[in-house]
Amino acid sequence: MSAPRLTVLAGPTAVGKGTVAAWIREHHPEVWLSVSATTRPPRPGEQDGVHYHFMSGEEFADKVSKGEMLEWAVVHGRASYGTPRGPVDEALAAGKLPLLEIDLQGARQVRASMPEACFVFLAPPSWDELVGRLEGRGTETAEERAVRLETAKVELAAQSEFDRVIVNDDIRRAAEELVSLMRSD
Repeated sequence: MSAPRLTVLAGPTAVGKGTVAAWIREHHPEVWLSVSATTRPPRPGEQDGVHYHFMSGEEFADKVSKGEMLEWAVVHGRASYGTPRGPVDEALAAGKLPLLEIDLQGARQVRASMPEACFVFLAPPSWDELVGRLEGRGTETAEERAVRLETAKVELAAQSEFDRVIVNDDIRRAAEELVSLMRSD
């Protein structure tokens, strides 16, 4: 069997990347999910080291300057997000099925440094469904939602940059399709 390759899952805000990743984490222990770092504050129920590595802007900038981030970006003009490089390299070396759940900017950076990775775009069933999911989350102000929806338009236009597109019309189905793709790669 050939060595597994990194799978990158990206898509617009509120499409359900985190929900699909959580379903995979719960049902597929053979998949290694990267934990991203961020400078934004935790949302209710989020735990440091589980959902994200929450850090200060200074700590994040230090890791970037030392080349310790596989990818990073300022998202929605507000917080920095990134993927620590070390754990990804370790997962690949150990023969695990590694999955990154990141934004479009991050996916583009990973493509530049790891073009052999498989890039999967998670798409909403429709624009109205995406808007409804974002509004239903209740975690952003009206201003933040407006910024995220403008960003989502740009992100949706980038689908053609990806190797595969999976429509998130059902969490379980989308997750199983992604894991099947990872195993067949």
